[in-house]
Amino acid sequence: MPDPHDRTADRAAFSTRQELARRCRAVTEARWFALTVFILILTNAAMLGAETYQGLVEEWHWWLRLAEHGCLAAFTVEIALRAGAHADRPRDFFRDPWNLFDLAIVACAFLPVIRENTTVLRLLRLARVLRTARFLPQLRIVMVAVARSLPGTVSFLMVGALLLYVYAMVGWVFFADDDPEQYGSIGRAVLTLFLLMTLDGLGDAVHVGLEISRWSIFYFASYVLLASFVLVNVLIGVVISSLEEARELEREQRDEGPLGGQRAPRPTRSADGPAPDLHARIATARQALDDLEAGLERVWVPHTQETEETVPRPSGHI
Repeated sequence: MPDPHDRTADRAAFSTRQELARRCRAVTEARWFALTVFILILTNAAMLGAETYQGLVEEWHWWLRLAEHGCLAAFTVEIALRAGAHADRPRDFFRDPWNLFDLAIVACAFLPVIRENTTVLRLLRLARVLRTARFLPQLRIVMVAVARSLPGTVSFLMVGALLLYVYAMVGWVFFADDDPEQYGSIGRAVLTLFLLMTLDGLGDAVHVGLEISRWSIFYFASYVLLASFVLVNVLIGVVISSLEEARELEREQRDEGPLGGQRAPRPTRSADGPAPDLHARIATARQALDDLEAGLERVWVPHTQETEETVPRPSGHI
């Protein structure tokens, strides 16, 4: 049989976590909080760009270091508040990809190996700029669309590489002897055709090919048609499809909870029964049923009396 003291302690701890989550959530869901973090991210990006000027670094080195440590402290407080907002449901914190991304960026800055490597540390500071997508819905949709289009893009690259290799081999066979600078090897041919994919220098390549053979026009026309029009349109179709999926996903997340990457809190269950809001709903439903019953009685009783008065009573005679 469970110890009542343990149950009381569990309820007290759960209530404390709920109160902590409620207070942290009130801060993280506030508009000023998102605006402050957004300004900090832009400030961090501006400082990173300022460090590329050697004279400015030599003159303001101490102040730049101080501002960097201040930004890191502010980002640490931010991720702590976001984690505190999930104190009553810690698993939901790790289900949000943006929370994991923010946690990784902030935690890596405290690792000794990374802090001693200036190049890696600057790359991490640069990665903080990507966090602006968390506060800009349209940018977030584009980034999600790019991520979701990666499988289709890989297939597109495989088809494009196969097409490029086939045409490079054909070009090497027909043009290697007459134009060795462009088609002297498979590598040169691939590079030439890759540049022609952007239609750069297509006119010169066609003129050189016509001097070698009149039939080369079919080679270049078919390659430009397939590589520059068909494959590019296929890639655009993959990206547009992924963009629609990202918009639908963003719409579903907006319906589930508030903005900022946090979902609406789900009903929790305490150690000794249902959540308090469930008790409130039951009480409201009972009150509604009582009011309905009282209203029916007020309508039904007078109607019954009128019916009894209008119905003639049977006399004692037959």
